Amino acid sequence: MNRFSALFTTLLFPFLCIGQILTNDTIPRIAPISYEIQGNQVNYKAKMPTLNQIAGAPKAFYTYYWEFGDGNYSFKSTPTHTYKKNGKYDAKLWATNNYDNGKPPASRPKSVNVDNVQDEASIEDNFPFTEDDDLILKRNREPIPDQEMVFITSYKNNNNYVSSGKLYLFYNDRQFKNDNFIIEDTRLHYGERIVPLDAVTTILPENDDRSLLVSNSTSSLYNQTLFVQDTTKRKNFPLTLEESKALYRSYQIIEFEDMKPGEERNIFRTLKTTPEMIKDTSAIVTLRSVYVPDNNFDNHTVKDTEMEIVTSHDPNKMSSNGFLMNYRLVRFKRLKFKVRFQNNGEGPANTIKLQVDTPEMFDKSSLRIEGMYPECPICPKEREVNYSCLDTILQKDKIIFQFNRIYLPGSEQKNVAEIDSTKGFVKYSMKFGKNFHKKKTRSRTAIYFDKNEPIITNYATTRFLPGVSIGVKAGYITVPELNNQREYFVGATLSPFKSYRGYYQAELLLSASSFDEIRNFETRSTQANGIENLIEFSEANKYNSISVYAVPASYRYNFTNFLAMGAGIQLKLDITSTNDQETTGTGFIIEEQGQIITPDRDLDSFVAQEIDDSFTNFQTGVFVGMNLGTIRIGPSLGVRYVYNFDTPNSQIQFYGIWKF
Repeated sequence: MNRFSALFTTLLFPFLCIGQILTNDTIPRIAPISYEIQGNQVNYKAKMPTLNQIAGAPKAFYTYYWEFGDGNYSFKSTPTHTYKKNGKYDAKLWATNNYDNGKPPASRPKSVNVDNVQDEASIEDNFPFTEDDDLILKRNREPIPDQEMVFITSYKNNNNYVSSGKLYLFYNDRQFKNDNFIIEDTRLHYGERIVPLDAVTTILPENDDRSLLVSNSTSSLYNQTLFVQDTTKRKNFPLTLEESKALYRSYQIIEFEDMKPGEERNIFRTLKTTPEMIKDTSAIVTLRSVYVPDNNFDNHTVKDTEMEIVTSHDPNKMSSNGFLMNYRLVRFKRLKFKVRFQNNGEGPANTIKLQVDTPEMFDKSSLRIEGMYPECPICPKEREVNYSCLDTILQKDKIIFQFNRIYLPGSEQKNVAEIDSTKGFVKYSMKFGKNFHKKKTRSRTAIYFDKNEPIITNYATTRFLPGVSIGVKAGYITVPELNNQREYFVGATLSPFKSYRGYYQAELLLSASSFDEIRNFETRSTQANGIENLIEFSEANKYNSISVYAVPASYRYNFTNFLAMGAGIQLKLDITSTNDQETTGTGFIIEEQGQIITPDRDLDSFVAQEIDDSFTNFQTGVFVGMNLGTIRIGPSLGVRYVYNFDTPNSQIQFYGIWKF
């Protein structure tokens, strides 16, 4: 019995281990909330699960976002909050796992009963308004496909009177095919209400995707492309609504009333990223917020929030807005890049170097710094300074940004409570160089904190839309198997615009052809007297036809700027075909067992007729060919050999083509 049990355990043990592993993998990580309450002051904390370190990445850590259920929030790990009124509040936690394999841990809301209000509510990290600010936007994490994030909208009444107004949120950029977000929940704490979306349709009529919007305030054209800006004050409210609807597919409107002078409020939205969200980990998506502080006036604030799509929560990242660009127009555009970083050390960083791989297709001399943090002036060239500055160094295949003499605290440093203070970024833009090719680029950054080993970011990619190139094609076709053959054609081609290497091309051609064919045959008959009649026929055919050629798909490859080769399938059908046929018969009499042949004019004949037909002579073939000239765009000459599966088998085409 003991031996049987031991054998059974030995055989079953691997399966038990596998089952245990599978079970552990499917159990979600939980971060339960706990609290201690003293009067109306509550201390919150959570028991966090063990992090699964990503190999080769900096040390994994959690970041926190708390909502206290009364319109206040905190980014601290163990916040203390003082409630202003008695009541029951639901505290929520969203923890984010940085440099960690797996999903963020989940936390159930925790209900707290407050029944002993004594002190005024303390202000946590809320309402960080300065000067004339009246709209601040924050989020707890970057978007990951099929995960949720929280978007915080803080707004303030800077008027000296009580006012009522609206807040607009526009989302789901039209430049992306699929929706990136859905609003799962909107949490309001000050009596605001959500206005049905139908109410905005009377303000925002349908707009053609290619229309341009003109602003009389800046005399510029707003093209419906990704347009990212800092907070701006505007006065032409109908224009802003029209422009926003042109850029985004979805929107939400919130009305508020009786906001006191100087009052500050928060709105919380849970946004769920869709599984169909664009997966490019260097692409940038945006949200647009519009704040109208008083319904009686058109004055309003507009702010666009940029977010980089990520596959894991990594504070060190590179991104670009060149996700899909129009190659015809991109030479007039400045492409934007952003490198963000975080000091995860136990002490401050004084020198930070960003070494950015930069493809040769960019014009580095057009580099322009669009923004940075820590904010500091650009270092002067050819002399050293003893103050904080950002130095820029241009190399053949790199751009180096170096923060000198700065102070960026570390996330593990003592007495550092605000995690955002440990983060920085450089935002810059460049133009493309001359004669650059239409090909995808990849860039990434090596980030050096003082003398530590570099942290390597993801790749930021740029891609081009295929575009459409229409070509005009004309030429001559020869068929070696036919006599006195002539065929000329003209047509059009369809292909991607100015492809770099390989691409597909379709063609539709119309041709007029003619050729001659002579056929000889004879007939014999025997008379009653034994004399044999022989008639020799000569049939002369002159064919004229109008044909259509179709190349549904061919693959072409550009070896250089001036040489390309291709192969594909060709289909042919004669739309109309005319045959002018003349048949001449010459008669003979054969006597004495074929020894004597005598012409007989009575047997001679001549028949002329015209034979018309349509939609005949369907042929299928394959071809190979080459082009010489400005093959990507403009004129070129080509030759193509076609092998048809039906006779006549061989066909050679000589042509010229001009692509636009």
